Amino acid sequence: MKKEAIILTQNLKTMKFLKPLIFTFLLVTVAACSDDDDLPGIINEEEVITTLSVTLTPDGGGTAIVLTSTDLDGDGPNPPTIVGGTLAANTNYTGVIQALNELENPAEDITEEVAEEDDEHQFFFQAVGPNLNISTTYSDFDDDGNPLGINFSLTTGDAGDGTLRVTLRHLLDKFAAGVSDGDITNAGGDTDIEVDYSISVQ
Repeated sequence: MKKEAIILTQNLKTMKFLKPLIFTFLLVTVAACSDDDDLPGIINEEEVITTLSVTLTPDGGGTAIVLTSTDLDGDGPNPPTIVGGTLAANTNYTGVIQALNELENPAEDITEEVAEEDDEHQFFFQAVGPNLNISTTYSDFDDDGNPLGINFSLTTGDAGDGTLRVTLRHLLDKFAAGVSDGDITNAGGDTDIEVDYSISVQ
């Protein structure tokens, strides 16, 4: 029993010695894990866009047509309110896009951010439906000469109805085949917003 008591006493002394060392090790480990410098940063998050407006002004003067999409509850359950428009047949329009985040007060103009990061963003325009005869041409470009699309031209053909789909992509491949011509097929990247506007050409 005397030998066992001696061993037990030695073990207790060892544990008393190790306890501070273990505690110090845990503190160092927690501090290292909480070091923000070791954590990867979040880069180029998707833009929060609650309102997308497309203003189309006929060349030579006339009343501008404003297409709007408003979704003030963001990711909430309510669908966006989308207002399309009626365009004149065989007419050229100057187009301007404005993107807003109205969850902020005052509203944040996302268009400015898209313009500042023009090499990472691009708007795409698609005429959906066999009876909608419209075409678009980019009017603004990034430093590499690749299109952006905040400013563009739209030309209507003969009368018809359909949908104008406007899509904003970011972190896309602007050098992929067809992208510089406005073809979204090979663009890749992430979609910040996509809106289908009902269009009637008369």
